[in-house]
Amino acid sequence: MSHIPNLILATLAGFLARLYMLRRDYRQYPSYPQGWAVHLFVGFIGAAIGAVVVPAVLDKEWAAVSFLILAASQFREVRSVERETLRAMEATELVKRGTAYIEGIARVFEARNYLSIWVALVVAAAAELGPGSLWGKAAVCALVGAAATWLLSGLMKGQKVGDIAGVELAEIQFDQALLRVEETVMMNVGLETARAVYRERGLAAKIIPSGPNAKATLANLGQMQAIAHDVSAMIGVYMDVGEQEFIPMVRRNPSSGCLYLVMVPSEADQDAFLTAVRRVPVLEGAVRKPLTSVAGKMMD
Repeated sequence: MSHIPNLILATLAGFLARLYMLRRDYRQYPSYPQGWAVHLFVGFIGAAIGAVVVPAVLDKEWAAVSFLILAASQFREVRSVERETLRAMEATELVKRGTAYIEGIARVFEARNYLSIWVALVVAAAAELGPGSLWGKAAVCALVGAAATWLLSGLMKGQKVGDIAGVELAEIQFDQALLRVEETVMMNVGLETARAVYRERGLAAKIIPSGPNAKATLANLGQMQAIAHDVSAMIGVYMDVGEQEFIPMVRRNPSSGCLYLVMVPSEADQDAFLTAVRRVPVLEGAVRKPLTSVAGKMMD
């Protein structure tokens, strides 16, 4: 019975941490009540597991500790569920996310449940070591929980495209039916009406890698698809189902390593367009660091 107040405080802290990390943004997932209910319930279970570990260790209930660790390992199934859900939703997207982006989102949702376990565990330890009074424990747990949530959330934040590359506007040109950005051919636009739309409303961006590591990261096909999808999600795209000529296109210049994005946004706002490109996340699975290898250092 003596551990019950500590268990409640630690579980509540882990649950609130999961609620804080469950944010809806332009990616629109999860943006429905059922999705929130599922993730909050799984987060509550994770928080309860993290809260129970500390008193179980203090009471030397090693069998309980082993069971809790086994239960926590089942959270890897969350990634599979999210992956399958996002794959099923992929067919409804005008601009596809791509398998690499889906896998990255699934990893994030799995990791956030682990973070709720860590927050609950840290708060449970603070509650055991804190003051004897209930209000004193609550104050200590609130401070420790907020600090742990802020620290872990900060560690979870990855880089953006703007952190590893420069982004600037580029000019759209046509060589008969070939749409070019600088010397890179992007696509064949056969209809004169479509070419007129690109001349009037189209925007293009040049993404310049800041170094060899950035160049290798941006060369990933999943990262290129993520750029097209995220920019379309943030500022909108001027197209309807079946209009292949207006699908945002990302191409790479092999000689320079620069990427070129061309699209027709719903509103031709250049500042918003460049900001959207800079804020596209760098996918965890796309990160490459050739300079950490001996051969890469020789090539630099």
